[in-house]
Amino acid sequence: MPAFPPDTGPIKTGPSEPGSFETGQSRLLCGPEEQRRFGAALAPALPTAAVLFLEGELGAGKTTLTSGLIGALGFDGPVTSPTYALIHAYPTPAGRALHVDAYRVRGVHELYALDLEDLIAGSRLSVVEWGERLYADYPDAPILRLEHLEGEEDLRRVTRIR
Repeated sequence: MPAFPPDTGPIKTGPSEPGSFETGQSRLLCGPEEQRRFGAALAPALPTAAVLFLEGELGAGKTTLTSGLIGALGFDGPVTSPTYALIHAYPTPAGRALHVDAYRVRGVHELYALDLEDLIAGSRLSVVEWGERLYADYPDAPILRLEHLEGEEDLRRVTRIR
């Protein structure tokens, strides 16, 4: 399991060691810039060909966190949600980064028909939103859940589920 970045948010909960983000831990991130910084700090901790799953309701910050991850790999353009395209590939000096959105697919067979397995195998990093149906195929992949906090417009909680 990769070591996760040091605390980039104002508060953390759960058992911890300095410089780690373990299963069950949460962090609070205030605003989009902090979400990007957290993603940027996370990227180097993920091994080559890593798959990372992101959960969270619409607007929770999944794409914002992903932009930090992909930016840390050296991509300097905009990172956008692949909701309608399903998969965006970003060239980085570290290797291709994939951003997958499985929200609109009826089944994982639709993603595999797009050669998802080969795309993941040939990528430095693959970030999958709404990928619950792929969890069993990537049992070692970390899962992060992002949540809005009631009454706090810019505050998000990110929790490592696996």
